[in-house]
Amino acid sequence: MTVWSDLTGQSAAIEVFRAAAESSLRPRTQPQGEQHKQGEQAMDARGPADSMTHSWLITGPPGSGRSNLAYAFASALLCRFGGCGVCPDCTQVAARTHPDLAVLATERVIISIDEVRKLVSSSQFSPSVARYRVVVIEDADRMQERTSNVLLKALEEPPERTVWILCAPSEADLLPTIRSRVRSVRLRVPSTDDVASLLQRRDGVDAATAERAARESQSHIGMAHRLATNDDARARRVETLDLALGIRSVGDAVRGAARLLEIAGADAQAITEERDAEERASALRSLGVEPGQAVPLALRGQMKALEDDQKRRATRSLRDGIDRILTDLLSLYRDIVLVQLGAPESVELVNEAIADRVREVAAGVEPTQTLAAMDAIADARRRIAANVAPALSLEAMLITLAEAGRTAARKVSP
Repeated sequence: MTVWSDLTGQSAAIEVFRAAAESSLRPRTQPQGEQHKQGEQAMDARGPADSMTHSWLITGPPGSGRSNLAYAFASALLCRFGGCGVCPDCTQVAARTHPDLAVLATERVIISIDEVRKLVSSSQFSPSVARYRVVVIEDADRMQERTSNVLLKALEEPPERTVWILCAPSEADLLPTIRSRVRSVRLRVPSTDDVASLLQRRDGVDAATAERAARESQSHIGMAHRLATNDDARARRVETLDLALGIRSVGDAVRGAARLLEIAGADAQAITEERDAEERASALRSLGVEPGQAVPLALRGQMKALEDDQKRRATRSLRDGIDRILTDLLSLYRDIVLVQLGAPESVELVNEAIADRVREVAAGVEPTQTLAAMDAIADARRRIAANVAPALSLEAMLITLAEAGRTAARKVSP
């Protein structure tokens, strides 16, 4: 077992990073300047598979395993055995506690410029125990332009033993100046079978549950894990689809939008609540405050800062929960339009568990109405991203869905 064992569906990308990590173990035979020049040439030409360079960009759709691959590569660089997966170095990387690993994994809407400045400052230090100091930015697309420019200076003049690993959905999410200074590796969407196999192997779920979770998550590894291991998450998804198919009027749309927000909030709370409690308990222990004891006045500022961070994380979790709901709804109407257009049986439905209901709805509405519903879902996603009130965005979307619901109900009723 190695650090690459739990990665799935990305064999080409894994080989690139594995070869680069192995090449970094070989002794240097050239002056530093020549190596840096060759590294730049290899990066510009997307060079040989085993070329090692100081900065990397991993791109791919949500759930494709960008951060998992980033940390596997970090382990391979920091491990004295090249990523064995079991030594203290690999264990520390997995726990994000390795002294030569710096991580910026914001759980807020944007990455602040102060966070990047601190990271750039720490990247200038030499590694303490490993060959490299590795810096991972999980959501590099959340940097604003001026924040990106702070990072750009570090990428232009990198220390000899520092490696940057950035993760983003696509290259277009970063400034062109940053894209020109990194070696980009693109990930693909893993297949349903790949994700299902991972769930069975890693989480110990049965084959049927793993296959359904992989399909309904549309190969999003993190979401597939939740659907396979969390009954509440599965129930919330079922309720979301039932709600959308039951909308018939403007009143239904308003009530439905409120309920969708409740579902998203419950999902976000389930993800953050336990972690918030653990963070608060850990902070109190580190400050020397006994359980049940009042926080001294001098320490309340630190606890207030923690609470503010948790509130910002809750805001992002709520947005992510709404986005998951919209993704599920989009998969529902994608299935409906596939049935309407007579897609071959080899094209699987995402929502195979409710295939009969999908076919019933498909027979009751026109394809143009289904496409209008999909456009409304896409519009809601754009509006929420632009800070329009989620309730208003969801109401507008569900009003459009109500038209399709009324048409289907008229055709079904005698």
